[in-house]
Amino acid sequence: MIEIREGGISSTVQDLGRSGNYHIGMPPSGAMDPYAHSVANFLVGNDAGAATIEMTYQGITATFREDAVIAITGADMSPSVDGEPIGMWETVAVSAGDELEVSFATDGARAYLAVAGGIDVPEVMGSRSTYTLVGIGGHEGRGLEAGDRLAIGADDADSNERDGSGDPEELVGTELPAEYVPDYAEEDTVRIVLGLTDYRLTDEAKETLCDAEWTISPEADRTGYRLEGPDLEFKEREQPFGAGTNPSNVVDLGYPVGSIQVPQKPIVLMQDAVTGGGYATVGTVISVDRGLLAQRQTHKTVAFEPVDVEAALSARAERNDRLEEIESEISGDH
Repeated sequence: MIEIREGGISSTVQDLGRSGNYHIGMPPSGAMDPYAHSVANFLVGNDAGAATIEMTYQGITATFREDAVIAITGADMSPSVDGEPIGMWETVAVSAGDELEVSFATDGARAYLAVAGGIDVPEVMGSRSTYTLVGIGGHEGRGLEAGDRLAIGADDADSNERDGSGDPEELVGTELPAEYVPDYAEEDTVRIVLGLTDYRLTDEAKETLCDAEWTISPEADRTGYRLEGPDLEFKEREQPFGAGTNPSNVVDLGYPVGSIQVPQKPIVLMQDAVTGGGYATVGTVISVDRGLLAQRQTHKTVAFEPVDVEAALSARAERNDRLEEIESEISGDH
């Protein structure tokens, strides 16, 4: 059992999301940075899909009511146990009664706390992820607060959160090799595929979209990342039936996760975003790079690099291979 003393700024239980429900308007939710989430789970012997605690800008303070094996990845939030610093991207043992304190983020915006056995909350539509906009999943469908108590899943090979790879205590002291640790301060470019309705932009506006330096506005959260920068001009047109009068309006369409819509300034839709509407969707951040965008802090800048679908699929395959390599290296060394 984990007892929350302070919930931080925005901390929720997340896994890899609830897929297969987009057609009924249900976004996937899930970890904003799936890479950091998955590696945290590997470090404690879980499958990638086990539920973790996602912490945004400021982490939790919590007391463990039982012995546990943990790892914290993602944004550096200077974690400590009973006042003693512990490493990021490292497997750590905690004892019953220990207090974990996770501070403010320096590099990056989101950190992930994994516990051997996973965070044990009920599944909703096949996922333990929190979707706060409608209040489902996670812990009571909301962010964590003081006094919340979270169960830890069964730590054995029969648990659906475990891959049976062995005793997680044998992983204690494991550190992720440096070449696998992202440098969030340096990674300020994300790749995009232009479309679905980029034809609404002028040629100059398309060039501006990809050449400009965009600033993350304070209105950046799990629903969407609003960006500040130059204006994007739309081509003149006769208003089609079913579309609004604003030049940015189109006849309603579905919004892919990561899509860039332009009601005024660009907004990149994230894990908890609405699934459709009538704004022009001029590009989509590729799946591999959405986690990098989610780690960009407010007032930091980001640039878009256009790629084609083949390059996006290749990047996804490379990331999957990298995660398999990490999981194999961690489990194979113990």
